[in-house]
Amino acid sequence: MSDFHEEELKHYDPDPVERSKSGFGKLFDEVVASRLTRRDVMKAGAIASIGATALFKATKASAIAEPVADSLGFVPIKPSKLDAVVVPEGFEVQTLIRWGDAMKGGMPSFNMLTQTAEAQEHRFGYNNDFLGYLPLPYGSENSSHGLLVANHEYVNPEMMFPNGNDRATIDAKKVAVMKASMGMGVVEIKQSDNGDWHVIRTSLLNKRYTSDTPFDITGPARGHKLMQTSYDPKGEIAYGTNSNCSAGKTPWGTVLSGEENFQSYFGKAKTARKTASQKQVEAWDRYGIDREETPFRFEDFDKRFDVSVEPNESNHFGWVIEIDPYDPDWTPKKRTALGRFRHEAATTHVTRDGHVVMYSGCDGKFEYIYKFVCRDKFSNDRSKNRELLDSGTLYVAKFNEDGTGIWIPLIHGKNGLTAANGFEDQGEVVIHARLAGDHVGATKMDRPEDMEVNPVNEKLYIACTNNSDRGKEGFPGVDAANPRALNRWGQIVELTENNNDHTSTKFSWELFLVCGDPKDESTHFAGFDKSKVSAIACPDNVTFDGAGNLWIATDGADSVFDHHDGFFVCPVDGPERGYLRQFMSSVKGSEVCGPEFTPDCTTLFLAIQHPGEGSTFENPSTHWPDGYGVPRPSVVAIRAQDGRRIGGPPTDA
Repeated sequence: MSDFHEEELKHYDPDPVERSKSGFGKLFDEVVASRLTRRDVMKAGAIASIGATALFKATKASAIAEPVADSLGFVPIKPSKLDAVVVPEGFEVQTLIRWGDAMKGGMPSFNMLTQTAEAQEHRFGYNNDFLGYLPLPYGSENSSHGLLVANHEYVNPEMMFPNGNDRATIDAKKVAVMKASMGMGVVEIKQSDNGDWHVIRTSLLNKRYTSDTPFDITGPARGHKLMQTSYDPKGEIAYGTNSNCSAGKTPWGTVLSGEENFQSYFGKAKTARKTASQKQVEAWDRYGIDREETPFRFEDFDKRFDVSVEPNESNHFGWVIEIDPYDPDWTPKKRTALGRFRHEAATTHVTRDGHVVMYSGCDGKFEYIYKFVCRDKFSNDRSKNRELLDSGTLYVAKFNEDGTGIWIPLIHGKNGLTAANGFEDQGEVVIHARLAGDHVGATKMDRPEDMEVNPVNEKLYIACTNNSDRGKEGFPGVDAANPRALNRWGQIVELTENNNDHTSTKFSWELFLVCGDPKDESTHFAGFDKSKVSAIACPDNVTFDGAGNLWIATDGADSVFDHHDGFFVCPVDGPERGYLRQFMSSVKGSEVCGPEFTPDCTTLFLAIQHPGEGSTFENPSTHWPDGYGVPRPSVVAIRAQDGRRIGGPPTDA
């Protein structure tokens, strides 16, 4: 997630009047308790009714049991305020690559005072988010040599340039640098005999994708009138990708990346509205294209981002893109059949009969969860999977109060998605997927972010980060899947497709974690004894180790607790289901992103995004990772000192 959700980071105590309007009395008795599994109830016992005072008691403390020997091979750490990446005893942290590090040989050392766009196109980008490890050679399970793919989500000019917090100092050169700092990066990495990782800067596979890289537009929006621009009247080419947040790897060795907060770079919206149709204005409003001036000034120096000049350019963003890390010459694609919204995650899963399914969330308050089922089946011939994501059915989720749910197809001509209701064709359905979700009555979630299919039990785990507007006057109230008003803590939903068939249009679901301080009665840890678990808030990215344990990265915990964001693990089955414990703590001002294991789970890669955010170039709040100067978003590699797999049992077990 990017921190354009400034409102999520405010420290406040909810107003008692707002509490009374929100209907908290039904919280656990009528909402959460109804969505606990029988096994959870048997483990946890009866759940007491609680009121607003208990739910919203101010808390800056967090709870964890005293460290004990752990079944996952580490002693859980306590929450930290140290300005360092903290891991359990017996593990070590290596900074692998930082913003500005060269991705090809012969480049000079990075100098923040002499940045150019030309150089940045060959350097590691800013604010790394998703990470994907792809073994070399293709098709192998090599855990010591591979490609690392990183998303570079957004920019912080106040941290990148002197006086960067003063909009007036941003000029064409700085805009070009910022555009070159976003997008994606691919680097070849290899592990040395001593276990350390290094970047192979001479690799021909190293590549950057930026806000100016050409993309083919594919799928139902290709050639659509709403995709046509002055530089491409055919509507078949899009220039650039940015706001790349969570993502996913495909079974055929490509990477899908979700474009999230693209709206923040488009300006002159008020000027554009003077001559735009009402339908166009409504579409802009639904996607947040409403700024006359942006803090980045792209609109002043690149007319593609001036809505009054290029009214359709914003329709080129908000897609899932596909790149091929193994083939840097392959033209990347914007896969429009997957829908346009503020994508968080692009998780693929192959069903038992060979169909490919992709899940994605729209990261916004009261937004939706989507999935796409490919028409054609996966092939072992890599070349035959090139167009799989262009044909199929896009769905949006509706969660019922009784723990069931349905996937509603977003198909032109069905469920009211007709010309009479503003959807002239399938191109408009996918371009305006948010509006289509509104029309069919999808469930408004608490900022659905990353979601992943567990490779062991095949359930989908969905991180809903928070929603401080839930239950306020004029906003939707609580429901079974989103059980807390003024929700600052978030929850994780466990979704089971009917018969574990991910092409199904029906599912069941449970609240797996209801996050917060375990001392707070409103929290829930799958029925596990809360006196033994770690505190957690604002779940963002999730992944799984080889045993199917759920690992959770957080973003925004420092707005709830008096400590930094971190990385946690929780078994999802067996006697320790719900036993959440903290594995890592990050540095000041940062979030933890992109958790990725090597195939053998002996190395864990994490992206440390926006360290020091909230401070400035001149007065940084942290000097991580170098110990001096301005902080630099970086990727770290974490390993056990004895080389054992992370998440596994102790060596002597």
